[in-house]
Amino acid sequence: MRRWLPSPSLSVALLVFWLLLNHSASPGQVLLGAALALAIPLLARRMDHEHCPTGSLRGVPRLAVVFAWDIIRSNLIVAAQVLGPESRIRPGFVWVPLDIGNLRGITVLASMISLTPGTLSVVLTDDRRHLLVHALHLDDADALVRQIKTRYETPLMEVFP
Repeated sequence: MRRWLPSPSLSVALLVFWLLLNHSASPGQVLLGAALALAIPLLARRMDHEHCPTGSLRGVPRLAVVFAWDIIRSNLIVAAQVLGPESRIRPGFVWVPLDIGNLRGITVLASMISLTPGTLSVVLTDDRRHLLVHALHLDDADALVRQIKTRYETPLMEVFP
């Protein structure tokens, strides 16, 4: 049973949240929600097989404030870029070398990058040493790498050693 349903409580929670998000308990939504509730824990189980310890949580409040500020600031910047002349936008890709090795830490880092308007995590190399990031506007690739490493990766390395 555990093989096909590794986390029954997570599966139930996913199904309930799916139905709440869709404001519907139609048979189709229940079926799709049940499929997701079975598939997501199976896919997430991979992280449980790896040793992904959690370290000190002291830096989490500061990281949350930095992240919230970056989201607000980035929203304003992206809005100005989108409403301005298209010729001023210079999208680009940059490889971010990773010092963090913890899979959960890498997942949180990639999520934070994707949740910040104007940036998107694209791919993680197989060896987990580099993350490809797309930026809506890329003036200085080195500055973006420095910003990601100092504002996000370094604090996350405390939480996910």
